[in-house]
Amino acid sequence: MVEQSLPERFGAWLGLDDDWQRPVQHVDRRDVAVTLVMAAALALNLELLRGYYPAEAMEPRPLEYGLIVLLALPLLWRRRLPLVCAMAVFAAFVVARSTADEVAAQLVGQVLLFLAVFSAACWARNRRALAATVTGILLADLLWLTWDFAVGLSTEHIIASLDGPARGLLSPAVSYGIYAYLINIVFFVSAFVFGTSAWRRARQQAKLAAQATQLARQSEQLRDQAIIEERLRIARELHDVVAHHVSVTGVQAAAARRALDRRPDQAARALGMVEESSREAIGQMRGLLGALRGAAGHEDDSRQASPTIAQITGLTTGRADGLRVDYELLEPTPGAATQVPLPVALSIYRTVEEALTNVRRHSTARSAQVVVRVAEHYVETEILDAGRPVPGTSGTGLGQLGMRERAAHHHGEVEIGPRPTGGYRVRVRLPLMESQ
Repeated sequence: MVEQSLPERFGAWLGLDDDWQRPVQHVDRRDVAVTLVMAAALALNLELLRGYYPAEAMEPRPLEYGLIVLLALPLLWRRRLPLVCAMAVFAAFVVARSTADEVAAQLVGQVLLFLAVFSAACWARNRRALAATVTGILLADLLWLTWDFAVGLSTEHIIASLDGPARGLLSPAVSYGIYAYLINIVFFVSAFVFGTSAWRRARQQAKLAAQATQLARQSEQLRDQAIIEERLRIARELHDVVAHHVSVTGVQAAAARRALDRRPDQAARALGMVEESSREAIGQMRGLLGALRGAAGHEDDSRQASPTIAQITGLTTGRADGLRVDYELLEPTPGAATQVPLPVALSIYRTVEEALTNVRRHSTARSAQVVVRVAEHYVETEILDAGRPVPGTSGTGLGQLGMRERAAHHHGEVEIGPRPTGGYRVRVRLPLMESQ
């Protein structure tokens, strides 16, 4: 990281290149209250001075109160037009010091000028214009002091007020000059520093509020996305359960109808398969509904009945639908398949179920091969057949879409398509580390 120079750090602190701007403020009750309070304080300070100040040193009241209005009125726009307010107050301050010194020279007048510079640093939206304005005001103030000392007006007042010889280290004129310069510099710099610090706090609060708003918006988007993903999951589950079992039921019912008169035993077996498939469909539907009802806090319990890799055997054996399925489970160690996370195992099961359903409905194949491989970092299933597509049975494509969505949900890989040597191939690989 390149270390910034002192001017660069000062510019960053001041926010010269910052894109954030304070919102434009309109004149409201607070600005009116500040203006009235400062005008009343100036008037009170003036009347207290009249109690102990020589009468010949005071200007007429109309002039003094006119200067008070001229000094306080710009404060109405201290937030809406902060730089204009600061310049107007400083100009009025110079005019007051030149015509009726008693109005601006006291503490309240200094506080009013401090407030104007503070408001400029706190509310200015253009930070470069702020730096130029405050620098210009400070230089103009120092030049005005220099001119005042040069013509001798201030020093004459100081010397005239002395009853005897000065006892300081420096002469009265030099001492007063240094004092006046230091007071003005400290006043302006303090107002500028405090105002800029207030601006930085406002900027930080605005950024925190923007971050909170963005987080809330992202949270809402994530919630909507979660709802959509849950709907897609339900759609996939319904499709896989209904499509598979309805397909099996249709095939077995057709076989039973054909064998009913000539082969009653075969028809009875086919009807038994219809009954078994129907019961299994109802059981899985109940499990799915239980998962939905248990989504409020019992997800683990509600998915205990979800099919896993161990139930794939039921998809490949005991089916009297004419499709012979050879199933092979490859494990690095015995029982490794039982350690596969339930969501991954369910996706593998549904993939095999959907692929075999597609073979039965859309292929001329009379046999299929199912291989499930469980490795250290992934689990993979591959379903192969050597048949040809049955004309007019292309389907809706939702089954393959469901396979791809399941794999994408687990950051897995999918290969679905015809084999170069004939037949069809479905291969899905799901990583285990991503899902655990």
